[in-house]
Amino acid sequence: MKKEIAVIGGGAAGMMAAYAAAKEGARVTLYEKNEKTGKKIYITGKGRCNLTNACDTQELFSNVVSNPRFLYSAIYGFDNFRTMEFFEGEGCPLKTERGERVFPVSDHASDVTRALERALRRLGVRICLRTKVKRLLAIQEPEGGQRVAGIELADGQRVRADAVIVATGGLSYPSTGSTGDGFAMAQELSHTITPCAPSLAPFETAEEWCRTLQGLSLKNVEATLELEGKEVYRGFGEMLFTHFGVSGPLILSASSYYRPGNCRLFLNLKPALSAEQLDRRLLRDFTENNNRIFKNALDGLFPAKLIPVMVALSGIDPDKKVHALTREERRAFGALIGRLPMTVTGTRGFSEAIITRGGIQVREVNPSTMESKLVRGLYFAGEMLDVDALTGGFNLQIAWSTGHLAGESAAQ
Repeated sequence: MKKEIAVIGGGAAGMMAAYAAAKEGARVTLYEKNEKTGKKIYITGKGRCNLTNACDTQELFSNVVSNPRFLYSAIYGFDNFRTMEFFEGEGCPLKTERGERVFPVSDHASDVTRALERALRRLGVRICLRTKVKRLLAIQEPEGGQRVAGIELADGQRVRADAVIVATGGLSYPSTGSTGDGFAMAQELSHTITPCAPSLAPFETAEEWCRTLQGLSLKNVEATLELEGKEVYRGFGEMLFTHFGVSGPLILSASSYYRPGNCRLFLNLKPALSAEQLDRRLLRDFTENNNRIFKNALDGLFPAKLIPVMVALSGIDPDKKVHALTREERRAFGALIGRLPMTVTGTRGFSEAIITRGGIQVREVNPSTMESKLVRGLYFAGEMLDVDALTGGFNLQIAWSTGHLAGESAAQ
């Protein structure tokens, strides 16, 4: 007899889990509380959907921030190259861009969702939209422990199932339906949830000067994040000043390592130059602008909007003639360029976070199958789990890999 499997959540992990379970011959029903599947997929990568990364497997693991070792079986079983094969095979041609980021050729996230829907239809998966699941049903087994028995819908209807896969997402972008339903269901069955926090989110900063730079984008800068005086992240790329602090790809990656406490962010505005090379560059620029005043001699170094901020932070008299600058002043200015400090007061909330950090503790989940160690026949996938990664398609790859493993295991 075919196994009856219920999948809760029609996002990336849930759809992939439903596909993998149906491919193994199970009878699968997918429950999604929204009016359509893949609602969060539609907004990823600014609507283009960076669905994976074409890097080698070792590099993929190095981009996972929380519990990378837990993902070995899932990723080796269904890696980024198998993900790409799957989507191309389902009629969604792909392209690889800077940083090995993989997108649909069409630049439309909807093509990713449509490819998944086509695969599910072909395998006979039943999709129930606008259907909210209220709780998981479990029974006590004679030999001890619990076993999943099915689900209860919001209207009170009970549905029997041999296995249940929970893939309801985390708490980020609650407008897409990620409101923590799955965590509540898991907690009812005694699972431990690592406290959740927004991740891949912009930073709020204490300094007023950040807000005066709103809209200024900087490319090829280096950011260093320090917690309680200890460096926890260093990266290179692009960032943006905003009305509340800083954002952009470089900052989002840094936010994966943020924890509340004494947190400082330092920008190196000229990372290609060593301290000595930068000093020589300043010396050359100042020699060429020998008779100008300090505030008017920095055009070659920074965007116009940044100059008054750098002058103010340097403590050098803006009207001082360049030829009157001391060597100490020049070197201190060079040090400021290499380590422009900001105080991080927190991240933006879940509504602006790309993903959720935290989730079901991985020690309560079998990494070889994604099955709960507490309730037999219950599986978890995607953002439900306490795993998260940097930007670049890695978090969606976690969803595809854990979803595929959960679906395959549940059906076997």
